[in-house]
Amino acid sequence: MPFQVTRSRLLLTDDVRVKLMSISISRTEPVAHVERARMLIAYSDGESVSVIARQLRTNRPRVGRCIDKALQVGALAALDDLPRSGKPATITPEARTWVISLACDKPTAYGYSYELWTTDLLSRHVRDHCQAAGHPSLAHLTRGTVSKILRQSKTRPHKITYYVERRDPEFETKMAQVLYVYKEVQLLTRAGEESQGMVAYLSYDEKPGIQAMGSTSADLPPVPVEHPTIYRDYEYVRHGTLSLLAGIDLMNGHVHGLIRERHRSTEFTEFLQLVDGAYSKSMTIRIVLDNHSAHTSKQTRAYLATRPNRFEFVFTPKHGSWLNLVETFFSKMARTMLRGIRVESKAELADRLAKYLAEVNDTPVVFRWKYGLDAISVA
Repeated sequence: MPFQVTRSRLLLTDDVRVKLMSISISRTEPVAHVERARMLIAYSDGESVSVIARQLRTNRPRVGRCIDKALQVGALAALDDLPRSGKPATITPEARTWVISLACDKPTAYGYSYELWTTDLLSRHVRDHCQAAGHPSLAHLTRGTVSKILRQSKTRPHKITYYVERRDPEFETKMAQVLYVYKEVQLLTRAGEESQGMVAYLSYDEKPGIQAMGSTSADLPPVPVEHPTIYRDYEYVRHGTLSLLAGIDLMNGHVHGLIRERHRSTEFTEFLQLVDGAYSKSMTIRIVLDNHSAHTSKQTRAYLATRPNRFEFVFTPKHGSWLNLVETFFSKMARTMLRGIRVESKAELADRLAKYLAEVNDTPVVFRWKYGLDAISVA
């Protein structure tokens, strides 16, 4: 008696067949999808399960399961694995909560030298202490399971997100004073007026620790096709550091700069003398600056006493240096002129910094402040 086919035929619509044909020859689809698409096409063309299994070098039950699934839920749905109940959970919810609570503490709290958890360290700690903590289900915890538990709870103890804590009780008041200065500049700019004979507005800060780093061998220029970038020996020589004391004129973008090895009261008073000679004696020089000790030292105040009514200091709040507009200038300098810089000495670095200031002042850029100005009114 000939073999009788008991399984129903698989009928494919034209669009489904086209989709299956595309998947069956794809080089980017998952291998399982490609194989199942070929099974379904062959079966719909009248091939037997045994023939399909031989052609695809697999077994009959595997082919049969794929065809049965297509007959039940459709050809395209049969390409994916159907949801299954999975292996019963062996880690209790209480144990998972305990792992997450450990991750929220620092490793130093448990006697480790690490500042942040790694999955390896956390899994070892859990295995060593789970019995005593009453969670025996964690006795064989692996790094991968730790990662899954943390990912599901959206906990990332290996990452750091920085924030600024407002420790100055007068933060809002001092911020308003700084914004008031920027608002005055905005209004004067819009009105097209000059501050000559009235007030000069400066934003001042120091950029210390600019490294004079030298190469141990010459850089190699880019060569098309061979290497597109500059080639540089990874070794370098440290020649020391310099400090840049800079104040940017908020009205015209001119940068007053002083390049020195340190940034003490001596250097700060030298900067004040520099800007004192740059403006008319009838003008008031209003400077936005931070709370560095050199700005209020005895030496600084002694110099200011010799120039009564000449300078007005507007201090940014503590931990509020981001309010100082000159930081934008420093950021731009770090991302452009100082990026990847190599020099032979501190003298060369000082010369390069002086050239950069001269280039900036040849085509000055006026930095504008926008944050919070709408809430400031000037009488």
